Amino acid sequence: MTYKWIAILHTILFLFVAIFSVTPWYFLMLTVAQILFVPLVLRLVLRTEQRIYFLVIPAIIAVSLLQMTGETKFDILLAFIYLLFTLVVATYGFKRFVQRGFSHLEEFAIDMGFMYLFIGGLWFFASIVELDTGFSPILTWLTGIHFHYSSFLLPIFIGFLGRIYKPIGYKLLTTIILISPMVVAIGITFSTLIEFVSVILYIIGIYGFIILSLKTTYKNSLQKRCVVTSFGALGITIIFSLLYTMGNAFGLFGVTIDFMLKFHGFLNCVVFAAIGVVGWSMWTPPTKHLGWCFPVSNIRGKWNVGEKILSNHKGNSSYSGLVDDMNVYVDSKALPSRIIDFYENTQRYRLFSEVSWHTWFKPFAVIYKVFSKKMQQLNLPISSKQMEMTGNIVAIEDGRMKTRAWIRKVEQDVIFVALYSLHQKGDKSYMNIALPLPWSTMIGILELHEKNGKLLLTSKRASTSDAGIYLAFGNNVFKLPLEEQFLLEEKSDVLTARHQMRIFSVPFLTIKYKIIWK
Repeated sequence: MTYKWIAILHTILFLFVAIFSVTPWYFLMLTVAQILFVPLVLRLVLRTEQRIYFLVIPAIIAVSLLQMTGETKFDILLAFIYLLFTLVVATYGFKRFVQRGFSHLEEFAIDMGFMYLFIGGLWFFASIVELDTGFSPILTWLTGIHFHYSSFLLPIFIGFLGRIYKPIGYKLLTTIILISPMVVAIGITFSTLIEFVSVILYIIGIYGFIILSLKTTYKNSLQKRCVVTSFGALGITIIFSLLYTMGNAFGLFGVTIDFMLKFHGFLNCVVFAAIGVVGWSMWTPPTKHLGWCFPVSNIRGKWNVGEKILSNHKGNSSYSGLVDDMNVYVDSKALPSRIIDFYENTQRYRLFSEVSWHTWFKPFAVIYKVFSKKMQQLNLPISSKQMEMTGNIVAIEDGRMKTRAWIRKVEQDVIFVALYSLHQKGDKSYMNIALPLPWSTMIGILELHEKNGKLLLTSKRASTSDAGIYLAFGNNVFKLPLEEQFLLEEKSDVLTARHQMRIFSVPFLTIKYKIIWK
């Protein structure tokens, strides 16, 4: 069945429910989202996932019956059916996230919209069964509608926009929109001042997206008018939300819930949601994430990794370095010969390290050390004093090409068991490093660059690059919010390296190496 006919059938069903509804008129603002907007937007995102419609149909039937009948003994069951549907949608969102990880922020926005819908389902369930949430019945219901519009539809719409146009400011604006529902919830629960701040955040995010929507190139002018009008409607309604929260926080204005229902609700339903769905249904931009296609080590650990992880995977080759030929990665003539020799003949060198955990991360490092000591992997010391890392290189068979394990120790403790390989994509070669973990493996895909006679190895990726840090478990490869960078240089016949790790772009670990010819 075509999208057009699905939209027509959902619209007819909603109109039928609206005519025979026995509830106050304003309850239809949530009903139209549940029967019309949510299923149609899901269809735009999950075009190839037809199985979800096995729950869409009973969910919208349940909502329809709740609207057209008075209180019955079946209300809890009907509300639970819809709650179960929102849980399945949230599961789809989490599944999409796990299969991709922290890449493509626009897709993460869509994932969050899916997951936020479940919270809307919980508040709807609480409203129907009259659970004591600590709020009035109308506020319980309004929270449910908030999570259907501002927390489900809006993140998905900004996700669609990001698939077309993602300038520098997109990351900040999207982050604001995604955290705002939680700030609103905290404000409603604990503080009218926090609630006021949450609306300020929404204003920044929404008006930012109004500007972005004006700059975006669409399939046709009609779609642009629809999308801009949709975001523009929020630009109007959010001002009245500001006045309402200012009244709650400071007593400056007298905007009532009744006014908000009539004006704010109408614009959100008819202009933001309905016109937004129409606009994006004219052409839904495809995702730019096509999956990860680089080779992944098939070695997985158990609770204890250490050297024994290699016992059943040793190969027949012999390697003296991490790399056979550095020319595969960079122009070796542009770098000092000592740097090239270190990578091609690693076992000829001694490594001395100084590990520095950044102050804010030290409590987490201490806790992590308890586990890494037993795991014998990524087992970095807490102390920042200089220590020699000893080790050796052995050939390994793990499904990748020319894999070799570099085992590094401090005294008898294994610090790293890193499996080095490489892969190519187009005309670019990547260093492909696997670190086995319990029932999984961490993968570092590094690009190598020559920078003024220094060697830079980085996981920071361009849009078309494989570079990054990933976690492979089962058949899933998950992009982690980590970045690493090595900068290797020669100083007076001694090599020095600086290894920095970041999480969400914030530094948390720095390791300094001194590398000396044996």
